[in-house]
Amino acid sequence: MISIVIIGAGNVATHLFRALISSKNFQVVQVYNRTKENLGFFKDKVDTTSNIEQLKVADIYILALKDDIISTVAKTLPNKDALIVHTSGATSMKALTGMERGGVFYPLQTFSKTKEVDFSQIPICIEASHRDDEVILEKLSMDISKNVYKIDSDQRKKLHVAAVFVSNFANYMYTIGEDICKNNNIPFEILHPLIIETAEKATKIGPLSSQTGPAKRNDEAVIEKHLSLISNEQRNIYKIITHAIQGLYGKEL
Repeated sequence: MISIVIIGAGNVATHLFRALISSKNFQVVQVYNRTKENLGFFKDKVDTTSNIEQLKVADIYILALKDDIISTVAKTLPNKDALIVHTSGATSMKALTGMERGGVFYPLQTFSKTKEVDFSQIPICIEASHRDDEVILEKLSMDISKNVYKIDSDQRKKLHVAAVFVSNFANYMYTIGEDICKNNNIPFEILHPLIIETAEKATKIGPLSSQTGPAKRNDEAVIEKHLSLISNEQRNIYKIITHAIQGLYGKEL
Protein backbone atom coordinates (compact mmCIF):
# COMPACT_ATOMS: atom_id res chain seq x y z
CA MET A 1 0.00 0.00 0.00
CA ILE A 2 1.18 3.50 -0.84
CA SER A 3 0.73 5.72 2.22
CA ILE A 4 -0.79 9.20 2.10
CA VAL A 5 -0.97 12.08 4.54
CA ILE A 6 -3.62 14.69 3.78
CA ILE A 7 -2.70 18.23 4.82
CA GLY A 8 -5.91 20.18 5.41
CA ALA A 9 -9.41 19.37 6.61
CA GLY A 10 -11.64 21.43 4.32
CA ASN A 11 -14.11 20.45 1.60
CA VAL A 12 -11.57 18.95 -0.82
CA ALA A 13 -9.74 17.05 1.93
CA THR A 14 -13.00 15.62 3.28
CA HIS A 15 -14.28 14.32 -0.05
CA LEU A 16 -10.86 13.05 -1.10
CA PHE A 17 -10.56 11.11 2.16
CA ARG A 18 -14.00 9.57 1.60
CA ALA A 19 -13.00 8.47 -1.89
CA LEU A 20 -9.68 6.98 -0.78
CA ILE A 21 -11.27 4.82 1.92
CA SER A 22 -12.22 2.28 -0.75
CA SER A 23 -8.82 2.31 -2.50
CA LYS A 24 -6.98 -1.00 -2.59
CA ASN A 25 -3.62 0.52 -3.50
CA PHE A 26 -3.46 3.75 -1.50
CA GLN A 27 -4.11 4.38 2.18
CA VAL A 28 -4.56 7.63 4.10
CA VAL A 29 -2.54 7.14 7.28
CA GLN A 30 -3.02 10.61 8.76
CA VAL A 31 -4.84 13.91 8.35
CA TYR A 32 -3.23 17.14 9.56
CA ASN A 33 -4.89 20.48 10.17
CA ARG A 34 -3.54 23.45 12.07
CA THR A 35 -6.89 23.95 13.82
CA LYS A 36 -7.66 20.91 15.95
CA GLU A 37 -11.41 21.60 16.02
CA ASN A 38 -11.68 21.13 12.26
CA LEU A 39 -10.46 17.52 12.48
CA GLY A 40 -13.71 16.26 14.01
CA PHE A 41 -14.90 14.42 10.88
CA PHE A 42 -11.65 12.41 10.69
CA LYS A 43 -11.19 11.65 14.42
CA ASP A 44 -12.64 8.12 14.54
CA LYS A 45 -11.52 7.17 11.04
CA VAL A 46 -7.79 7.86 10.86
CA ASP A 47 -4.91 9.24 12.89
CA THR A 48 -5.07 13.03 13.13
CA THR A 49 -2.76 15.77 14.34
CA SER A 50 -2.64 19.54 14.61
CA ASN A 51 1.12 19.51 15.22
CA ILE A 52 3.15 19.70 12.01
CA GLU A 53 6.10 18.13 13.81
CA GLN A 54 4.06 14.99 14.47
CA LEU A 55 3.40 14.20 10.81
CA LYS A 56 3.84 10.56 9.91
CA VAL A 57 6.34 9.45 7.32
CA ALA A 58 4.39 8.78 4.11
CA ASP A 59 4.92 8.20 0.40
CA ILE A 60 2.65 11.08 -0.65
CA TYR A 61 1.63 14.31 1.05
CA ILE A 62 -1.48 15.91 -0.45
CA LEU A 63 -1.80 19.62 0.35
CA ALA A 64 -5.53 20.45 0.22
CA LEU A 65 -4.98 24.03 1.32
CA LYS A 66 -5.73 27.63 0.42
CA ASP A 67 -3.55 28.76 -2.47
CA ASP A 68 -1.63 31.40 -0.53
CA ILE A 69 -0.21 28.97 2.06
CA ILE A 70 0.69 26.01 -0.17
CA SER A 71 4.33 27.01 -0.64
CA THR A 72 4.86 27.90 3.02
CA VAL A 73 3.40 24.65 4.36
CA ALA A 74 5.24 22.53 1.78
CA LYS A 75 8.57 23.84 3.06
CA THR A 76 7.75 22.70 6.60
CA LEU A 77 7.14 19.05 5.68
CA PRO A 78 9.71 16.76 7.32
CA ASN A 79 9.92 14.01 4.68
CA LYS A 80 11.83 15.58 1.80
CA ASP A 81 11.95 12.30 -0.16
CA ALA A 82 8.18 12.03 -0.46
CA LEU A 83 5.99 13.08 -3.38
CA ILE A 84 4.36 16.38 -2.41
CA VAL A 85 1.33 17.54 -4.39
CA HIS A 86 -1.27 20.28 -4.06
CA THR A 87 -4.91 20.23 -5.13
CA SER A 88 -5.26 23.80 -6.43
CA GLY A 89 -6.54 24.68 -9.87
CA ALA A 90 -5.23 28.25 -9.86
CA THR A 91 -1.74 27.64 -8.43
CA SER A 92 1.27 26.63 -10.53
CA MET A 93 3.42 23.66 -9.67
CA LYS A 94 6.13 26.30 -9.11
CA ALA A 95 4.60 26.79 -5.66
CA LEU A 96 6.44 23.56 -4.80
CA THR A 97 9.80 24.80 -6.05
CA GLY A 98 12.50 23.38 -3.83
CA MET A 99 10.70 20.08 -3.39
CA GLU A 100 12.62 17.15 -4.85
CA ARG A 101 9.37 15.58 -6.03
CA GLY A 102 6.49 17.95 -6.68
CA GLY A 103 3.15 17.58 -8.41
CA VAL A 104 -0.48 18.58 -8.74
CA PHE A 105 -3.56 16.48 -8.05
CA TYR A 106 -6.52 18.70 -8.96
CA PRO A 107 -10.06 17.30 -8.71
CA LEU A 108 -12.21 19.57 -10.87
CA GLN A 109 -15.48 19.83 -8.98
CA THR A 110 -17.34 22.07 -6.57
CA PHE A 111 -17.23 20.55 -3.09
CA SER A 112 -19.39 21.10 -0.01
CA LYS A 113 -18.98 18.93 3.07
CA THR A 114 -22.72 18.37 3.40
CA LYS A 115 -23.24 17.26 -0.24
CA GLU A 116 -22.12 13.78 -1.27
CA VAL A 117 -20.35 13.45 -4.64
CA ASP A 118 -19.57 10.49 -6.87
CA PHE A 119 -15.80 10.83 -7.03
CA SER A 120 -15.61 8.28 -9.84
CA GLN A 121 -17.19 10.87 -12.16
CA ILE A 122 -14.93 13.76 -11.14
CA PRO A 123 -12.17 14.74 -13.60
CA ILE A 124 -8.75 14.72 -11.96
CA CYS A 125 -5.98 16.81 -13.52
CA ILE A 126 -2.44 15.71 -12.76
CA GLU A 127 1.05 17.08 -13.26
CA ALA A 128 4.42 16.05 -11.86
CA SER A 129 8.03 17.15 -12.09
CA HIS A 130 9.18 13.56 -12.78
CA ARG A 131 7.71 10.96 -15.11
CA ASP A 132 7.77 8.24 -12.42
CA ASP A 133 5.72 10.47 -10.12
CA GLU A 134 3.29 11.23 -12.92
CA VAL A 135 2.71 7.49 -13.19
CA ILE A 136 2.02 7.30 -9.44
CA LEU A 137 -0.47 10.17 -9.64
CA GLU A 138 -2.11 8.54 -12.63
CA LYS A 139 -2.57 5.32 -10.66
CA LEU A 140 -3.90 7.24 -7.67
CA SER A 141 -6.37 9.11 -9.87
CA MET A 142 -7.56 5.99 -11.68
CA ASP A 143 -8.11 4.29 -8.33
CA ILE A 144 -10.89 6.74 -7.48
CA SER A 145 -11.98 8.30 -10.79
CA LYS A 146 -12.80 7.29 -14.36
CA ASN A 147 -11.64 10.65 -15.75
CA VAL A 148 -7.94 11.46 -15.58
CA TYR A 149 -6.20 14.22 -17.55
CA LYS A 150 -2.58 15.29 -17.83
CA ILE A 151 -2.84 19.08 -17.61
CA ASP A 152 0.14 21.40 -17.18
CA SER A 153 0.17 24.46 -14.92
CA ASP A 154 -0.62 26.98 -17.67
CA GLN A 155 -3.54 24.91 -18.97
CA ARG A 156 -4.83 24.34 -15.44
CA LYS A 157 -4.93 28.07 -14.62
CA LYS A 158 -7.06 28.69 -17.70
CA LEU A 159 -9.21 25.65 -16.94
CA HIS A 160 -9.81 27.07 -13.47
CA VAL A 161 -11.04 30.35 -14.96
CA ALA A 162 -13.41 28.39 -17.21
CA ALA A 163 -14.62 26.47 -14.14
CA VAL A 164 -15.36 29.72 -12.30
CA PHE A 165 -17.58 30.84 -15.18
CA VAL A 166 -19.55 27.57 -15.53
CA SER A 167 -19.85 26.90 -11.79
CA ASN A 168 -19.31 29.86 -9.45
CA PHE A 169 -20.74 32.53 -11.74
CA ALA A 170 -23.59 30.28 -12.89
CA ASN A 171 -24.43 29.55 -9.26
CA TYR A 172 -24.55 33.28 -8.53
CA MET A 173 -27.12 33.59 -11.30
CA TYR A 174 -29.18 30.93 -9.52
CA THR A 175 -28.91 33.07 -6.37
CA ILE A 176 -30.31 36.07 -8.24
CA GLY A 177 -33.12 33.94 -9.65
CA GLU A 178 -33.91 32.62 -6.17
CA ASP A 179 -33.89 36.15 -4.76
CA ILE A 180 -36.36 37.37 -7.40
CA CYS A 181 -38.62 34.41 -6.65
CA LYS A 182 -38.51 34.95 -2.89
CA ASN A 183 -39.27 38.66 -3.22
CA ASN A 184 -42.37 37.82 -5.21
CA ASN A 185 -43.63 34.85 -3.17
CA ILE A 186 -42.75 32.35 -5.89
CA PRO A 187 -41.26 28.96 -4.92
CA PHE A 188 -37.73 28.64 -6.35
CA GLU A 189 -38.46 24.95 -7.01
CA ILE A 190 -40.39 26.01 -10.11
CA LEU A 191 -37.04 26.81 -11.74
CA HIS A 192 -35.33 23.51 -10.82
CA PRO A 193 -36.33 21.63 -14.03
CA LEU A 194 -35.13 24.60 -16.11
CA ILE A 195 -31.74 24.62 -14.35
CA ILE A 196 -31.33 20.88 -14.94
CA GLU A 197 -32.44 21.03 -18.57
CA THR A 198 -30.10 23.96 -19.31
CA ALA A 199 -27.12 22.09 -17.84
CA GLU A 200 -28.00 18.89 -19.71
CA LYS A 201 -28.32 20.69 -23.04
CA ALA A 202 -24.98 22.45 -22.50
CA THR A 203 -23.23 19.12 -21.96
CA LYS A 204 -25.04 17.21 -24.71
CA ILE A 205 -25.29 19.63 -27.63
CA GLY A 206 -22.92 22.38 -26.44
CA PRO A 207 -23.65 25.78 -24.88
CA LEU A 208 -23.29 27.68 -28.15
CA SER A 209 -26.10 25.66 -29.76
CA SER A 210 -28.20 25.67 -26.59
CA GLN A 211 -28.59 29.43 -26.15
CA THR A 212 -32.16 30.71 -26.17
CA GLY A 213 -33.92 33.76 -24.72
CA PRO A 214 -34.67 37.42 -25.47
CA ALA A 215 -31.02 38.47 -25.84
CA LYS A 216 -30.37 35.96 -28.59
CA ARG A 217 -33.68 36.84 -30.28
CA ASN A 218 -32.88 40.55 -29.83
CA ASP A 219 -36.35 40.98 -28.34
CA GLU A 220 -35.98 44.56 -27.09
CA ALA A 221 -39.54 44.79 -25.75
CA VAL A 222 -39.03 41.84 -23.41
CA ILE A 223 -35.57 43.03 -22.41
CA GLU A 224 -36.87 46.48 -21.43
CA LYS A 225 -39.74 44.90 -19.51
CA HIS A 226 -37.28 42.72 -17.56
CA LEU A 227 -35.06 45.69 -16.74
CA SER A 228 -38.02 47.52 -15.20
CA LEU A 229 -38.69 44.63 -12.80
CA ILE A 230 -35.31 44.15 -11.12
CA SER A 231 -32.94 45.98 -8.77
CA ASN A 232 -30.14 48.28 -9.92
CA GLU A 233 -27.40 45.69 -9.32
CA GLN A 234 -29.40 42.97 -11.10
CA ARG A 235 -30.11 45.44 -13.93
CA ASN A 236 -26.38 46.06 -14.46
CA ILE A 237 -25.65 42.34 -14.61
CA TYR A 238 -28.59 41.76 -16.95
CA LYS A 239 -27.38 44.48 -19.34
CA ILE A 240 -23.78 43.20 -19.43
CA ILE A 241 -24.80 39.61 -20.14
CA THR A 242 -27.47 40.64 -22.65
CA HIS A 243 -24.92 42.76 -24.52
CA ALA A 244 -22.43 39.87 -24.55
CA ILE A 245 -25.02 37.41 -25.91
CA GLN A 246 -26.13 39.89 -28.57
CA GLY A 247 -22.51 40.38 -29.60
CA LEU A 248 -21.91 36.63 -29.83
CA TYR A 249 -25.00 35.95 -31.92
CA GLY A 250 -25.02 39.33 -33.70
CA LYS A 251 -24.81 37.79 -37.17
CA GLU A 252 -28.08 35.97 -36.57
CA LEU A 253 -30.08 39.07 -35.58
